[in-house]
Amino acid sequence: MKILLTGATGYIGKRLLLELVAQGHEVICCVRDNRRFQLPTDVSNSAQVIEVDFLNKPSLDKLPKNIDGAYYLIHSLSSANDYEKLELEAACNFREVMSDTLVEHVIYLSELISDDSQSKFLRSRQAVEVELAKGDYHFTSIRAGVVIGSGSSSFEIIRDIAERRFVMIVPRWFRARCQPIGIKDVLQFLSKTLFNPSTFDKNFDIGGPEVVTYANILVEY
Repeated sequence: MKILLTGATGYIGKRLLLELVAQGHEVICCVRDNRRFQLPTDVSNSAQVIEVDFLNKPSLDKLPKNIDGAYYLIHSLSSANDYEKLELEAACNFREVMSDTLVEHVIYLSELISDDSQSKFLRSRQAVEVELAKGDYHFTSIRAGVVIGSGSSSFEIIRDIAERRFVMIVPRWFRARCQPIGIKDVLQFLSKTLFNPSTFDKNFDIGGPEVVTYANILVEY
């Protein structure tokens, strides 16, 4: 199958690429700057790179029409105050361009959403999920919290604090509760969801067995 992988330069995307190729898929990697991404030599025969920007509609003409599945891993497009608007615009452009392809299944990696008052960040993720679900394809949202693994932004923050800071004022978010999950498990959920009819048009919360605070994670590290 031919799979479109957006966010291929990200922490999850780079690792998911290897999983998909190992399963026998042909992968189209979407990047905004191909100078920042080099295909691993062991997957070069099963993957290719396309330079596109989902905030630039003309660039999306490069996308192939004969794709079977797609992953939407685009997050945090900008640090500007209007990043919510930009993320929603990118999702809308993605949904529209997918309507001109043969794609059967789109998978979005989102964030765990609590019933409590949501942050601007979580509201943006939820808005993207709603927009993507409007597409003319089967859609699945995988919602994950803190991903534990070397290279993960959340994990690297924990490592930096634990190894370099002997005294610090603990920020309020350090007492927030979360449900961390290992990177290997995230990749298993993402890869095994693809083309699985039992996951079509549904969303799933994934996480490890424990609900802890960031302070708990720091102490354990």
